[in-house]
Amino acid sequence: MDFTLRITEIFHSLQGEGLASGLPTVFVRLTGCPLRCHYCDSEYAFHGGQKYDLDAIITEVDSYGAREVCVTGGEPLAQPNCLVLLERLCDCGYHVSLETSGAMSIEGVDPRVSVVLDLKTPDSGESTKNDYSNLARLSQGDQIKFVICSEADFQWARFKIDELSLLSGPAELLFSASFTQLKPEQLAQWIIDARLPVRMQLQMHKYLWGDVPGR
Repeated sequence: MDFTLRITEIFHSLQGEGLASGLPTVFVRLTGCPLRCHYCDSEYAFHGGQKYDLDAIITEVDSYGAREVCVTGGEPLAQPNCLVLLERLCDCGYHVSLETSGAMSIEGVDPRVSVVLDLKTPDSGESTKNDYSNLARLSQGDQIKFVICSEADFQWARFKIDELSLLSGPAELLFSASFTQLKPEQLAQWIIDARLPVRMQLQMHKYLWGDVPGR
C-alpha cells in the first residue's frame, strides 16, 4: 500500500499560536488545500511539494530533537494518508497537533492528537465551507480558532459561540487578528468590551521573523 504524502516543507521553529505557543516545534506542512481564504499566509503550499514516505518524514522529524510536532498545510486532511502520519507520530511519543480548516471531517483523527479547528469567518470568503459536525468530535485539549478580519467578523464569531454553545464545550476558544487586516489592539479591546471569555493570540512567529515560509 502507498503510504506517501506530498510535503511542502518540514522545519523546526517555535510554535507561534495556540496553547503550545512558544514551544520548540517541528512543523510538517502538507501540500494542497481546497479552500482559498482571502488572508491565507501559506498559498505557496497549494501546489508542488515533494513526495515523502512515512519513514522519511519520521526520520526528518526525529533529526530536530523536539517533542512537539504540528501537522499543518494547506489543508493536511485533504491527503487521506495524513491520518496514518498522525497515528505514527503519536506512536513515536510526540505531542502532536493538527491544524485544519474545519472544512473536512476530523473523524478518524487519532484521539491523542490535539486538533486546532479553524472556524472560517465571513471575511475569509470561505465560511460556507465550515463543517459544523466536527464540533461534536472535539475533546479536551482541542482548540477552536477564529481569525478575525473586521468588527463584522467579531460579531459573527460572538453569535456562533452563543448559537453553538461553544463556551460549554471541551475546546479552548482562540481569537486571532488577521495579520494584514486588523490591528491586534483593536481585537483586544473588542474582547475586553464584550467581556468575552476567549483567549486572544498573536502569531508570534510573524512578529519574530516576518511573514515568511519556514518560520
